[in-house]
Amino acid sequence: MKSFRENMSDFFEAGTIMDIEVGLGPAGELRYPSYPETQGWEFPGIGEFQCYDKYLKQDFKEAATMAGHPEWELPHDAGMYNDTPEMTGFFAANGTYLTEKGKFFLKWYSNKLIEHGDQILDEANKVFQGCRIRLAAKVSGIHWWYMDDSHACELTSGFYNLKDRDGYRPIARMLSRHCGTLNFTCLEMRNSEQSADAKSAPEQLVQQVLSGGWAENIDVGGENALSRYDRPGYNQILLNVRPYGVSKNGPPKYKMAGVTYLRLSDELLEPKNFRIFKEFVKKMHADQDYCREITDLAPLQRSKPKIPIDELLEATKPIKPVEWDKETDMSVGGPLVDYLDDLFDKLLSFLN
Repeated sequence: MKSFRENMSDFFEAGTIMDIEVGLGPAGELRYPSYPETQGWEFPGIGEFQCYDKYLKQDFKEAATMAGHPEWELPHDAGMYNDTPEMTGFFAANGTYLTEKGKFFLKWYSNKLIEHGDQILDEANKVFQGCRIRLAAKVSGIHWWYMDDSHACELTSGFYNLKDRDGYRPIARMLSRHCGTLNFTCLEMRNSEQSADAKSAPEQLVQQVLSGGWAENIDVGGENALSRYDRPGYNQILLNVRPYGVSKNGPPKYKMAGVTYLRLSDELLEPKNFRIFKEFVKKMHADQDYCREITDLAPLQRSKPKIPIDELLEATKPIKPVEWDKETDMSVGGPLVDYLDDLFDKLLSFLN
């Protein structure tokens, strides 16, 4: 990070670089590498806990001993990468995750992830202090098994998130001491597009995480998880960007601080796709012809004092999510516009 600041100093001074998304894990995301495709994982497998090296084994042993349970060990009934929850003793109905031992393990496992993110962001803050930028951390949108009681894949990834426990708001609270932005994925996904077998609910997941970030008074940003060039995908992103729509009386009460679009490709630049994309960008700016670049960021200040873990965990208490509108008020159109688009392309092709 020091080298990056030194070698990119001209871009910092010019205001070209405004955000630094700090890599905190696989794909830059704050999570454990619990579902690696290189190890044979396939969607919608639950993944595996990543804590069986000698260092974390020792750490857990010490933590369990201090808690008065030296006999407790790391889970041995949590299944394999491509299992489903009911195939395991840990995640099945009335499984180990609901026992005192299971709860202790999951709290320890998720706390380690939060502490890791906090430490890395603290170092990043030292490096970029004084630069006119914002620090950001990316959190992965693990939407499969969200509707299962166990939230199995979220748990193996380090997000101790259940119906009665919020696994994301403590991360947002940790980010608040660094004045950091929480970047979340899968903004484009809709429940109706997902496999029923995976008990997936990306819409509810996005609403939970973004609402938690706003409740902790931090900026939230996001990105699409998969390449999308279609109107429904863009409309879903636009809905998540402004859940209540565009306000006629000043800035919207809830809005995202920014969106990263994935990705520039030959397919995006195909005539129809690029037309839709340009319309999407215009709708992101609420149909304004001109939007000023954000170049007036204040110099990054030193992170606030470390928040005690018990105070972070107070944020595990579930809150009611912000209520989303059913549809965006900045739509890029639907099936009729698609039909007219196709008709236009055919006419253009005929004339050429």
